[in-house]
Amino acid sequence: MSSRQKYDAIILGAGHNGLVCAGYLAKAGYKVKVLEKRSIVGGAAITEEFYPGFRNSILSFVVGLLPEHIIHEMELRKFGLRIIDRRISSFQAYDDGRHLLLTMDKKANFSEYKKFSSYDAEQIPHYEAMLSDIAKVIKQLSYQTPANLGTKLKDLARLGKTALTLRKLPQERYPEFADLFTKSAADFLEGWFESDAVKGNLALTAVVGNLVSPYHPGSSIVLLHSIYGETNGVKGAFGVPQGGMGSITQAMAEFCESKGVDISVDAAVQQVLVENGCVQGVTLEDGTTIEGKIVVSNVNPKLLFLHLMDQNDLPGCVIDRMRQWRCKGGVLRINAALSELPTFSCYPDLHPDAYTGMFKISPSIPYLERAYDDAKNGGWSKEAAIMWSIPSTLDESLAPKGLHVASIFAQHFHPNLNEGKSWDDCKHEAANSVIEKISQQVPNFRESIIGMQVISPLDLEREWGLIGGDIFHGQMHLDQMYMLRPVSGHADYRGPVKNLYLCGSGTHPGGSVTGMPGYNSAREIIKDFKRRKI
Repeated sequence: MSSRQKYDAIILGAGHNGLVCAGYLAKAGYKVKVLEKRSIVGGAAITEEFYPGFRNSILSFVVGLLPEHIIHEMELRKFGLRIIDRRISSFQAYDDGRHLLLTMDKKANFSEYKKFSSYDAEQIPHYEAMLSDIAKVIKQLSYQTPANLGTKLKDLARLGKTALTLRKLPQERYPEFADLFTKSAADFLEGWFESDAVKGNLALTAVVGNLVSPYHPGSSIVLLHSIYGETNGVKGAFGVPQGGMGSITQAMAEFCESKGVDISVDAAVQQVLVENGCVQGVTLEDGTTIEGKIVVSNVNPKLLFLHLMDQNDLPGCVIDRMRQWRCKGGVLRINAALSELPTFSCYPDLHPDAYTGMFKISPSIPYLERAYDDAKNGGWSKEAAIMWSIPSTLDESLAPKGLHVASIFAQHFHPNLNEGKSWDDCKHEAANSVIEKISQQVPNFRESIIGMQVISPLDLEREWGLIGGDIFHGQMHLDQMYMLRPVSGHADYRGPVKNLYLCGSGTHPGGSVTGMPGYNSAREIIKDFKRRKI
């Protein structure tokens, strides 16, 4: 059956980018429909009860890359968003009994780094200043629509704008800028620091959510995330939304609905309808047809082009590109309900504030390389690289009084297991290896677990449409970024079929909870509506 209303825009997926795009389109006066496969909006930025009485941000778990202007323009604080500052940045324990406790206090951090290397302690301020200089320019580029490869005047103008933006980078930073885009995280950090402990701590950022070796060329670009963030006006800071990450997307949904957006959950799309080379709407799995002037996809481009569209409606080059589009996340996600806070062997009297930060297990670059080697041929790390936190130390609403929740993000776990194994059969065994690794540093950790939820790479693909367990909708490598993301010739959020647009993390500037792909896409769509190109 067909819906009686025809929408200006139909958006596939109610993740944060889809909601941002919908909100800005509705704010501009357009009639928008949002379709979500799951029974709750939010995509990977959600809060759910994973064990009776315990709630958590079950996938993404920190905020810091969502621009303040989106928070303000979508009135997210009005709709309940409150971001709590973390008082500690990170804590890492080492097998030799030492620890690295980092805060927002640079003088205190200098003393912490000095325990491992006086040279590295002196280098850190220069390293952070370098990243900050480059991050300022990258942040400006993230707001710009990429040029498509070709010779159209508008693309030449975009390239000119990119060049003008790059000119703002201090001249002495150009070699480091080039290194960040081309070197491996290992090679880049080894040019700055001497201590294995310091390099391992910093390198973890480069492989989170990305099934690659720390020696993979181009992996160093993700190091910018460590300084790219901003929370409540504090540069380089990441926070915890009260009520979990779902409070962000719930606030976005309320803003959208206040502007007239029609959001449907339990509405899985079966096919994007194309007639005479132009998008007409979508068909849902229940047989319903919904008409729209345009369709905007917030799903992984591989899922869109290879599963939700008729191959006959697409250029062969797009199909070939999507078959080669690399999606390998390598993430095992664990949410645990805890009876007590962890006690670290190396620091049994850890200050309460330290529990508000991020715990790391990444003692060296060779350790990260071994974790990757274990996983690369269809297996998983015997000793995983781990980032974990206890958000209930900042947000008491997540757990019963006196109890806590832990968010555990572990690498590397290959999305396709060898020897015919399935993640449905192996995920608890893999999770046990992660718990064992944490317990080596935290003797009371295993006994403190009341219950837990384990989310495998297969779960991420099956439940959330994250192909290959890839939280970024496509690996963030140089050949899958900027004007090559997702398809050469269609990096400007306009699809290869008339009136088809993209707004998800598979477009520029990529993954993480930024809202920028949705924001940029909405800007281009509004331009096309005003120019009567739709």
